[in-house]
Amino acid sequence: MAKHFIKVAASAPAFTKDSVFVIGVTEKASKLTLVSDSVDISSIKNLDLAKLGVKSSPDSVVKVPAPNGAFFALVGGYKNGDVDSLRYLGGTVGRTLNEFRQVVFALPIKNESDAFSLLEGYAVGHYSYDAYKSDAKKASAQTVVLATKVKVKPATLTRVEIMRAAVHDTRDLVSMPANDLYPQSFASQASKLAKGSAVTVTILDEKKLAAGGFGGLLGVGKGSVRPPRLVKIEYKPTGAKKKIAFVGKGITYDTGGLSLKPANSMLGMKYDMTGAATVLNAVLAIARLKLKVHATAYLCLAENMPSGSATRPGDVIKLRNGKTVEVTNTDAEGRLVLGDGLALASESYPDLIVDVATLTGAQRVALGTRTAGLMGDDAAVDALFKATKASGEFAWPMPFPEELRALLNSDIADMMNSRIGNPSGGMLVGGLFLKEFIGKKSKTSDDLIPWVHLDLAGPADNDGAGYGFIPKGATGSYVRSLIALAESFAK
Repeated sequence: MAKHFIKVAASAPAFTKDSVFVIGVTEKASKLTLVSDSVDISSIKNLDLAKLGVKSSPDSVVKVPAPNGAFFALVGGYKNGDVDSLRYLGGTVGRTLNEFRQVVFALPIKNESDAFSLLEGYAVGHYSYDAYKSDAKKASAQTVVLATKVKVKPATLTRVEIMRAAVHDTRDLVSMPANDLYPQSFASQASKLAKGSAVTVTILDEKKLAAGGFGGLLGVGKGSVRPPRLVKIEYKPTGAKKKIAFVGKGITYDTGGLSLKPANSMLGMKYDMTGAATVLNAVLAIARLKLKVHATAYLCLAENMPSGSATRPGDVIKLRNGKTVEVTNTDAEGRLVLGDGLALASESYPDLIVDVATLTGAQRVALGTRTAGLMGDDAAVDALFKATKASGEFAWPMPFPEELRALLNSDIADMMNSRIGNPSGGMLVGGLFLKEFIGKKSKTSDDLIPWVHLDLAGPADNDGAGYGFIPKGATGSYVRSLIALAESFAK
C-alpha cells in the first residue's frame, strides 16, 4: 500500500531533486492561466502552455522542469474555494505523481476546509494494491507539504488520515481474491481491523445463525463448503442521542448458485462483498472520529456456490422476521442475506437504517458506473443524498413505485425473490423486496423505521482508467458519505 507523510508549512521548501510542485491551471477568456502560491514560477510563466499539452480540465497533468532538478506539475481543474474541485485535484495528484519523493501543494487556499478537501483527495487517491504481485517493490513513503499561511489544526490532519484508512481498507478487502476472503476469513479481518477501536465485535457462525432463524444467510450459503457468517460491529459512545444502523451485503463470491452466471458475468464477482466492507469501515471511522452517534454495522457474509447442497430455484426459505420467500432465482441472493440483516437491525429500533449493496445489474444499466441509486423513505434518501454531495460522491434518488411490489407475489410463499423473465424496474424491485424486512419504529408503532437503500453495483468497481481520487479497480466509494451522514446525525 502506498504510504505518505503530510505536513503543513507557511512557505514552500526549496527546489530539490525528486520534488514536484503542484501548480493549478485555469482558463480565463479562453487563455490558460497558472495559479500558484508560496513558490516562484517565473521560470515557466512564458511557456506556451497549449503547445505543451496543458489543459484546464480535471485529470490533466503535465510535468515540466523546475530549478535544481525539481519539477512543476501543471494540474487542471483548479477552482479557487471550491472544495469539490480541490478534493478532485488532490486525488489526481495522489494517483499520478507517485514517482516523486516529495509533493508540494503550491496552490492558493482560503481556509481550513479547503486544506482538508485538498489533502483528503490526495490521501484517498494515493493508493496501490500489490499484495499479490511477486515483483512488487516496497515503495518509500512520500512526503506531502501543503504550503499555506492558513492555520490547519492537527485534528484536521488526523481526520484526513482516518478518511484515508477507511477508504483504503475498504479497497483492500474488496480487491482480495475470494480464495483468501470468504465468510470466516472476512469475519477475522473485521476483528483485526477493529482491534484498538472503541467498538464491540460479535460474530454469529452457522450454528448461531440456524438457532436465530437467519434463513436467508443459511439458504444462500448452503451450496458452499465455507459457511456463512453475520458480523456485528457496534460503537456506542456515552451521551449519544441518535442510533443509526448500517447493513452491508457481503457475498464474498457470487457464481449465481444453481442459477449459474455465464463465464463473463462471473468475472469480478469477488466485488459482491463491497457493501459489507463499506459499512464495516464506516463504523470504524465513526468510532475513531469519536462521533456522538450510536452506530452499528451488520455484515451479511456468504459465498454463493452451486453444489448438491445448494438452494434450488423453487425452494422456500424463512428469514429472520418470519417472512417466507420462494427462491425463484438463486442469483438474486444479495437481497436474501440483506433481509436477515435488516430484520436484525430493526430489532434494536434505530433512528435510521441504511443498507449498502452491489445489488442489481439494473443499477449499472440505469445510472452507469459513477452514480449509485438511492431508494427508500423520502427524508432518509434526502439525508444520504446530501451526505454524498458533501463528500464529492455521486448518487441519485430513484422513484419507488409500490405497484412494482406485485411482481414479487408468490403462489406458495409470502413473496418471491425475483420475477424471472420480467426485467421491469429491476433496481427498484430489489429495493421493494428489502423494504419487507424493515421493522416498526417501536413495539407500539405502526410506522416503519426510516430506511434508505444504496445500490452501488456500478460505482463499486472502476474497470476503466482512474480519475480524480478513484483508482482502477475497487473504488471504496460511499464510505465517506456514510461517515458524513453519521456526522449529521451526531449534530
